[in-house]
Amino acid sequence: MAGKMKKGALVRAVREKLENSLEATASDSRFPSYIFDSKGEIVELKEEYALVKFYVPTPNIWFRIDQLELV
Repeated sequence: MAGKMKKGALVRAVREKLENSLEATASDSRFPSYIFDSKGEIVELKEEYALVKFYVPTPNIWFRIDQLELV
């Protein structure tokens, strides 16, 4: 699926892949529900990471591409 990810694609985070990740242990593991329940848009790609903009008044978030699914 990572090959299909591109700028402008609509995505959402995959709870199972994010909750037990290295990123979850390095910071607050209480993720906001909007990253799982609403659509976000990929605004930038760098190697295996994607910067995602959600349509709520919050900063953009970097995710590993394998933690995202296309919607």
